[in-house]
Amino acid sequence: MSKITAKLGNLGKIAKFTKITKKNIFKNSGKRLKLTEADLINAESKLGATLFGVVPAGHRREFFRYRHNIWVYHESWTKDGKRMESTITYKVQENGVYKCPLGGEYIKISGAELANFRKATHEYLKLIKSKLYGHSA
Repeated sequence: MSKITAKLGNLGKIAKFTKITKKNIFKNSGKRLKLTEADLINAESKLGATLFGVVPAGHRREFFRYRHNIWVYHESWTKDGKRMESTITYKVQENGVYKCPLGGEYIKISGAELANFRKATHEYLKLIKSKLYGHSA
């Protein structure tokens, strides 16, 4: 999916329309939470989804770092009553970044697509550090 090259807004705009906080991500009732890796990935994914603009009604979008060098972009929606989805896995290696659509083969990305991927990953890390983990970017 080369639409990963969607425009990225600045963090101020993202924070304005997302209104995401730790409390509403984890539905904190005031008790100390025991979070699993899956909980954290889901919370990070919700924040990561906002990097590409407002998620249209009826769509689900996720963008997150799964492992140290693995990133995932997923989107699902319904079109003419049929469920559609697109999942792209990105693998970051020393010799480049490779993308793989679900069921496909890894292809090295370059040019504008690579620049947009880098920008998205840097913005993602700033966003989750500030909004989820309370660190200054």
